[in-house]
Formats: sequence, C-alpha cells, structure tokens
Amino acid sequence: MKYKRILLKLSGEALMGDKQFGIDNNRLLAYAEEIKKVWEAGVQVAIVIGGGNIFRGVQAEQGGMERTQGDYMGMLATMINSMALQSALETIGVHTRLQSAIEMKTIAEPFIKRRAVRHLEKGRVVIFGAGTGNPFFTTDTAASLRAIEVEADVILKGTRVDGIYTADPEKDPTATKYERVSFEEVFQKNLNVMDMTAFTLCNENKLPIIVFDMNKGGNLMRLVEGEKVGTLVDF
Repeated sequence: MKYKRILLKLSGEALMGDKQFGIDNNRLLAYAEEIKKVWEAGVQVAIVIGGGNIFRGVQAEQGGMERTQGDYMGMLATMINSMALQSALETIGVHTRLQSAIEMKTIAEPFIKRRAVRHLEKGRVVIFGAGTGNPFFTTDTAASLRAIEVEADVILKGTRVDGIYTADPEKDPTATKYERVSFEEVFQKNLNVMDMTAFTLCNENKLPIIVFDMNKGGNLMRLVEGEKVGTLVDF
C-alpha cells in the first residue's frame, strides 16, 4: 500500500445521491463498502464529512440568520451524517469510533488527538464530526486540521468529478483535467480545490491532497495502492 494512514473527506451533498435533500441509504452503503475494502487491506482510515445535504451555515446567513448560529447548526448536520456513516460501517462489520469537536457525550467521544491516533493504530475507522468546533471554518478546514493532527499521509477528497479541471467540467465542456498540480499553481491559477484556509494549512504542513471521484467503485482502493486516480496536489 502506498498510504498507511489516510484522511477521507466526503461532502455532505454526495450523500444525497439522487435525492434533493437528506441521505440516500444506497449511496451511504456504497461508500461504506468502499471504505471497508481499504480498511480490510490494513489502511488506517480517518473520515470527515460535510453537512451540506442537511444544512449550510453560509446559506443561512444569506437568508438573514446570524452566521455563528448558522455555522453551529451546520456542525450538528455533520454529526447526523457522521452517525449515519458510522451505522452503515458497523452494519457491515467495520469497527468505528465517532469523535466530536463539540461535546456530545451521549453519542460521541470528544476529539482527543492521542485517543484518535490510538484508535487508528488499533484498526478502527475514526470519524471526526462537528467540523473544527468553531464557526467561520469549513469542513474542508476541519479535514486539513485533523489530517495534520493525526499525521495522515494524504487527504483524499472524494467528489462528484474525477479531479481538478481548468474550469468547471459540468459547465464548460472544453475544461481539461490536471493529472498533477503543485500548490503554487493552484494559488496562481485560482483553481477550486478547497477553501483557502484549508488549502493553506495543507501547503504549510506539506500534506498532499488527491481529488477524485468517490462515486466510481474501486477508486478509493486504487488510490491507496498507488494508482494514478484523480488529481494529485503536491510539491
């Protein structure tokens, strides 16, 4: 295996599948099966999921809600998704732990770095919920922060597209895909990889990012085995 410890970042919207809102159980189970394959292969897996399929703090602010309140509501949405993924994984026999950046002791452990690392070392999938626990930060930033804290080898950002393009491939048919791009190029060309706070964290801590299509079966396994899938952002 090329990577021993990964942080998988999933968007909340990806869990909707063909629905307009909420969680598509078939999509959830498909993701769980993909994660199980790499877990069974001995890869240590940490996961961060967004909450956009349930609630987005930024959109709430546009509607007149105070941003801080909206962001905390968004963090709760990530916990709903995290609990759903935990349940799906445990249903198929994957040992998991859910850690929350906001104390919710009835349903999750508090985030403690040493405990998270110990879980990973013992072969448990660790899901990090509630973002960073602070407003004004995205789940991309939470993914970058947690990956650095647990010393992951790479962030694997699972999306609906198969990498980073010169433009949005869903809107521009002439957009071409990058196989590999440097952090500096992403800054210069203003490519959409992660929000700038998250991206800068990865850059400063020399943490590579791979953007790939999570909806294509087998992609996650191919990535951890070292195949060229999606777009690699490194140095």
